[in-house]
Amino acid sequence: MIRVTVWNEYEHERTIPAIREVYPEGIHGALKNILSAEEDLCVRCATLQDAEQGLSEEILQDTDVLIWWSHAKQDDILAKNVDRVIKHIHSGMGFIALHSAHYSPVFRKLMGTPCTLGWKHGDHEKLFCIAPSHPIAAGVSHIIDLPEEELYCEPFSIPKPDEVIFLGWFEGGAVFRSGCTFTRGYGKIFYFQPGHEENRVYDDPDIRKILINAVRWAAPEIRLPKPEENFEIK
Repeated sequence: MIRVTVWNEYEHERTIPAIREVYPEGIHGALKNILSAEEDLCVRCATLQDAEQGLSEEILQDTDVLIWWSHAKQDDILAKNVDRVIKHIHSGMGFIALHSAHYSPVFRKLMGTPCTLGWKHGDHEKLFCIAPSHPIAAGVSHIIDLPEEELYCEPFSIPKPDEVIFLGWFEGGAVFRSGCTFTRGYGKIFYFQPGHEENRVYDDPDIRKILINAVRWAAPEIRLPKPEENFEIK
């Protein structure tokens, strides 16, 4: 059983009625519903409003894969919680950063770069699968049509990914590395661009399949109690 924690800042859905109509249970609730249908996944939710911002040591120790959605409250996440999450990633916990989580303090610190990009509100996106043999792409269409999605475009200031699995093309002409993998320590990381809060992109069956595949891919093969330290050669 893969233990999944879906972490969401849960700001837009609480404070903006139009967003609440799109995600009445919160984005975290929608993601939990998708993943909970899988027999091998045990899913819980955590939010910024929870005790210790939903990122306690107890929760992270009981998490194999952490899914992260954040946007408006990136700066409110405490540095000690950022460091705690990163410690667990280096120890083997999987991490999936969705949409605007590219600018979260966790993702930026993991990348060691600004993680800035170009953006525009609303566009038609075609998501091309350019690595169909990757486990995250298993059973996914080669081209996924998203009629309405927030435009993200290059240059995306991230280090060179281990693999680029999905490339986004927008009707306005922009392109973007929309699905990238990285490794930090023992932890696997997947960044996935679709998921703007105004659009129910998570209803798309291919997007759902990608998320499920990504969780299984990111699940730890080795989980250490803490990151490795320097050691003496005898």
